[in-house]
Amino acid sequence: MGYNNLKSCVLDLERNGHLVRVQEEMDPHLEMAEIQRRAYEAQGPAIYFERVKGSPFPAVCNLFGTMERSRFMFRDTLRAMQKIMGLKADPSALMKKPFDYLGLPLVGVQALPRKARLGVPILYGKTTINALPQIKSWPDDGGPFITLPQVYTEHPNSPSPMQSNVGMYRIQLGGNKYVADQQIGMHYQIHRGIGVHHHAALEKSDDLRVSIFVGGPPSHTFGAVMPLPEGLAEVMFMGMLGGKAWRYVQKNGHTLSADADFCIVGKVSHTTLPEGPFGDHLGYYSLAHDFPVLEVEAVYYRKDAIWPFTVVGRPPQEDTSFGQLIHEITEPVVPSEIAGLHAMHAVDAAGVHPLLLAIGSERYVPYGERKPQEILTIANAILGFSQASLAKYLMIIAKEDNPQLDIHHIDVFMAHLLERVDWTRDLHFQTRTTMDTLDYSGSGFNEGSKVVIAAAGTKRRDLSSELPREMNLPQGFSNPSVCLPGIIAVQAPRFSDQKLADDQANAFCRYLKEAGYPNGFPLLILVDDAEFAAAKLNNFLWTTFTRSNPSHDIYGVDCFTEYKHWGCHGPLVIDARIKPHHARPLVEDAKVTARVDQLAVKGKPLHGII
Repeated sequence: MGYNNLKSCVLDLERNGHLVRVQEEMDPHLEMAEIQRRAYEAQGPAIYFERVKGSPFPAVCNLFGTMERSRFMFRDTLRAMQKIMGLKADPSALMKKPFDYLGLPLVGVQALPRKARLGVPILYGKTTINALPQIKSWPDDGGPFITLPQVYTEHPNSPSPMQSNVGMYRIQLGGNKYVADQQIGMHYQIHRGIGVHHHAALEKSDDLRVSIFVGGPPSHTFGAVMPLPEGLAEVMFMGMLGGKAWRYVQKNGHTLSADADFCIVGKVSHTTLPEGPFGDHLGYYSLAHDFPVLEVEAVYYRKDAIWPFTVVGRPPQEDTSFGQLIHEITEPVVPSEIAGLHAMHAVDAAGVHPLLLAIGSERYVPYGERKPQEILTIANAILGFSQASLAKYLMIIAKEDNPQLDIHHIDVFMAHLLERVDWTRDLHFQTRTTMDTLDYSGSGFNEGSKVVIAAAGTKRRDLSSELPREMNLPQGFSNPSVCLPGIIAVQAPRFSDQKLADDQANAFCRYLKEAGYPNGFPLLILVDDAEFAAAKLNNFLWTTFTRSNPSHDIYGVDCFTEYKHWGCHGPLVIDARIKPHHARPLVEDAKVTARVDQLAVKGKPLHGII
């Protein structure tokens, strides 16, 4: 049950038609990333690169490229994990149906971290940073990066695997001002567990010991991204999901994952250097900023080591599978953490943190007209809950208004909300607050705003799906296009500065108030390319929510401020144009694209794969 290592996983996937081998040497500079992106888009197999230019180690990508393959890799343990999470949400289930949970205590015991004694695989050999596959994903990336790292630290005051943190934090292998082969960049974002360990070490005037694992059983990779309940260590989860205990060994004061393919060990102190740029999961480059530097002490590898990698970019990408797996495992748990919460969905196509949907109970005044009351309490709890606190747009509706609504049907959710929302009442802002590190739409690094849109009660309006024959727009605004029922994208003049943008948006709203705005469209989006924004749902989500900062970019037709509360009587207007302070969107290198095109023609190594 489960895999002992990454090689056993690769062989199993190959036997079952989930993996293909490429024998021709491939270039880690942009080429392999381009291949990975296309393989994912085609929902194709995992790809094993036998020869990587400049490195003695083979590489594999697209392991989690399809949900079918992701579930296949965890076929022996996924159901047990769902049961364990279900018990966390409802402990009484064990008493009601005890036979459904037979064997679960054994799963927990078997998953306890275990110290490896003899023949530890990770101690097979030593190598250097420069010998690792130097995979660069996007043309303007600051250098090669590890895209599937497991960054392991222990609390300096109580060091042990059960008090450890394992996270998937970005690791830059070279470039910028790093001393080659001796220093690497370690980017960890706001609200991450490693920050607690780093702070504790600095308080003791100590360096923080860090181990970076790459590879190992797929449960180890997935465990590094899994948001876990308080008190459950990632290494414990890795053992449960993998069906085998997470094994470790101590070497020169560092903890090493015994079954990883590679392990980089070193120390982090006060030193910071510019890290990035890097093409990130919002679909833009996260820019260069100062982040901690790992002073490398050693790089270990196992016999027959394989370098797993992925590509991060505009969603959906391979990490979308991580999100879906997390949802399948944790769906019973999240509502139990917040009273009255029934469902929560961070929208991948919008970059995850920019848009969070939720369904809650509205029971405070059951004898009166339903309006947002309890769901506002729930919204405040969500914004204080783990990484959900980084949500920028939080849209919440009442379950009682449609008990059958599926939160993952985003178009249906949006229609339900827009049919009921009252813009004079249902907008609630937080300004000058924290924002996701990778979101550059705010007012500064890690700084921005949030808005809660809470809608409950009877239907207020019918939504339109067709524009009126003549839709009057002010000069400079053009090409109105329907994105979804009730939502129009309008092409606006190019954004130059905030003052001019305010003037333009307010003039646009005044014009619509006087000229009349289209019925059935409570939401208008100002964009650079209306045709693109309206072409498909994912374009609308990406454009609207990654390119706007609620406090600066939300306007309204016939707006007002009353006792610090802002609202509008007409449609809401969101300015989702690209601003000068935004990060640049990701674009492939045309020459690399052409080269990969040739690799896919008949008779070439990637024909029929991408």
